[in-house]
Amino acid sequence: MLVQGFNNLLGWASIALVLFTVFAFIDAAIRRQDAYRAADKQKKSFWLIILGLAVAVSVYGILFLQIFGLIATIVYMVDVRPAVKEITGPRRRRGGSSSDGPYGPFNR
Repeated sequence: MLVQGFNNLLGWASIALVLFTVFAFIDAAIRRQDAYRAADKQKKSFWLIILGLAVAVSVYGILFLQIFGLIATIVYMVDVRPAVKEITGPRRRRGGSSSDGPYGPFNR
């Protein structure tokens, strides 16, 4: 019973790892390439390769390599992503504010 519970926990942890690495890969893919240079980080292609390998390793489940993939993903999420996000600024909603008109806000 205890072993089965531990296996279930490992199964959920591996699913979470896959989702975490996929999120980081997609986030790296949608960021602008010039933002990586402006933030003085590695190239966008570098991070796409590293995170793509992390996704592949986390899907195929080689435990020793999964640890390296997790470390690379954490480095991206903690160091690179905030720096690139600061350069590009916050994302805006499409369509603007509800008080925006065709030539700007109607705030009076």
